[in-house]
Amino acid sequence: MVIMTSSIRYAELHVHLEGALDESVLLEIAPGLDPAEIALRYRFEDFPGFLASFKYAAMQLREPWQFQLLARRMFAKMAAEGIVYAEVIHSAGICLWRGLDARAIVEALIEEGRRAPLTVRWILDAVRQLGPDHVMQAARFAAAFGPGEIVAFGVGGDELGADASTLRPAFTLVAEQGFKLTPHAGETSTAENVWGALALGAHRVGHGIRSIEDPALISELARRKIPLEISITSNILTGAVASASAHPAKRLYDAGVPIVLNTDDPAFFRTTLSQEFALAQSALGFTGEDLEILRRNAFIYAFGPVPGP
Repeated sequence: MVIMTSSIRYAELHVHLEGALDESVLLEIAPGLDPAEIALRYRFEDFPGFLASFKYAAMQLREPWQFQLLARRMFAKMAAEGIVYAEVIHSAGICLWRGLDARAIVEALIEEGRRAPLTVRWILDAVRQLGPDHVMQAARFAAAFGPGEIVAFGVGGDELGADASTLRPAFTLVAEQGFKLTPHAGETSTAENVWGALALGAHRVGHGIRSIEDPALISELARRKIPLEISITSNILTGAVASASAHPAKRLYDAGVPIVLNTDDPAFFRTTLSQEFALAQSALGFTGEDLEILRRNAFIYAFGPVPGP
């Protein structure tokens, strides 16, 4: 059993701000909502169902103070678990699509991150199924901030929503501004989409578990030391894998692919980073020594300046 304590330092590199919006925080933000309706909306059985649940939660966030409150509650939980550094994914693309004051929201989040009891850096995310023009809009939005506390740009959502090649101009734009790149790929689709992420210039790949289907891709990831941001519980509950024992993380790790463990959307998957480490050990066969390597990997492959591991 893995027990995370404040005496051991952890980092998390793939966790969505909006995915941390649990029912209690949602009711703080929107006290008029019906708890029974929230519970119903948070239920899902597959990846499309999860996307619908995520969208429902994200649509309740409108004002900068609401995003700040969510971030504050999220950071307190992370710090209590011994997490000292986090790269938090914010769905700036959804804010742009909705016509919210996206700049004011990001500025409020940066301010909240500076007050957090851990070191926080931000990744701005676009929505793949909204198409290349939307992704370019989000890329220009990110580029206007310049790299700093915002360290990277990514794209999430439905991998079938847009071919990676159509997103290259947007990714080139932010890369030229000094941002790191971390697209979601190979989560629910195929290894080919991970190749597409590499063609975009990915420094890390969100999920990437379908890489197991392609030995040449495994070799490429291992050779280039491109980490996969693994979220075991997420992949089980969205149906990306049939069970914990079927998850390919250990096989990828044994083949030399760098792995980091994450919670992804902890409010929806009812998980914590400690639970992910415990599951990796109990169901996937990672040893205590392996887990220490995974813990250190999160510091090694972070995009921002990090505290010592």
